[in-house]
Amino acid sequence: MSYRIALNFEDGVTRFIDCHPGEKVLDAAFRAKVNLPMDCSDGVCGTCKCRAEGGAYDLGEDYIDEALTEDEAQAGLVLTCQMVPSSDCTLAVPVTSAACKTGTSSFKAAVVDVVPHQDAALELKLEALGDAPAFLPGQYVNIAVPGSGGQTRSYSFSSPPGSDAPAFLIKRVPGGLMSGYLDSASPGQVLELTGPLGSFYLRPVTRPVLMLAGGTGLAPFLSMLAQLEASGCEQPVYLMYGVTRGVDLVLVEQLQGFAQRLDFFSFDTCVVDPASRHPRIGYVTDHLMPEALHDGQVDVYLCGPPPMVDAVRNHFTDLKIEPAGFYYEKFTPNAPANRSQDLAA
Repeated sequence: MSYRIALNFEDGVTRFIDCHPGEKVLDAAFRAKVNLPMDCSDGVCGTCKCRAEGGAYDLGEDYIDEALTEDEAQAGLVLTCQMVPSSDCTLAVPVTSAACKTGTSSFKAAVVDVVPHQDAALELKLEALGDAPAFLPGQYVNIAVPGSGGQTRSYSFSSPPGSDAPAFLIKRVPGGLMSGYLDSASPGQVLELTGPLGSFYLRPVTRPVLMLAGGTGLAPFLSMLAQLEASGCEQPVYLMYGVTRGVDLVLVEQLQGFAQRLDFFSFDTCVVDPASRHPRIGYVTDHLMPEALHDGQVDVYLCGPPPMVDAVRNHFTDLKIEPAGFYYEKFTPNAPANRSQDLAA
């Protein structure tokens, strides 16, 4: 038996390592050839300090206060040279992956199906060739587009973590590089994916959650909801899904399924187009009820195009509400890899 430790580096690269029972994270990382920052390895210098964003662990007492104060420990900071996990854990490492002499990993997957949703989006369903990719719900990969001379596009997983059937929701873009390929893709064709990447991922749920999705920004929330369904959740989770046109509302049946199965989850949709017959016309900010904000005692996850992200941030400012946790990702359809990604907490 071992514990899976997700190391999320400052540049968004995530590496997963296995930690044996009773083993310290720093030792497990070195065994996996990941050189986490360290000087003393004895709990004296504080160089190996990281932030635990999930999981159970023990720090023991063999470190000095100058290396890790009691306030820091209560805030979730840890010394990896002393941290002994007792469950799977996620650590935010405050340096780049290159500084730790590691980097992104690649894996191959075969095309199983491409499901069109009119002119709005495409679902890309794959089968992993080899071990299923490990990722945190909300993260993305770069997918090399066959026949493009090595160009890549970035897409968030819509599938559950650990699934051997990775899936992605891709906006159909006229003349788009990936859209053009997928329109003629055949089952069995092999794609190369690089990742996981990104600091936009589901943290442990300790307070109400507000999810805001714009267009194909729905994808990471499907992965998050699958994770919450598997792990359980004691807090209310509410999703507002906004699109430009009525036809852009895709995979609503999956949201309905989650809502039927999970008593803690509810959702609404809205459409910007004033000609739509949808019951909620306008932007997500037009339909956010005060109860969804819990007077700021809420973790907000937002994924959508840059104007939507900026509008939501301005909306919170106008309301004089600062969410307890605010995690967001901007994406631009048809943009090359290295999507615009911001994180605020």
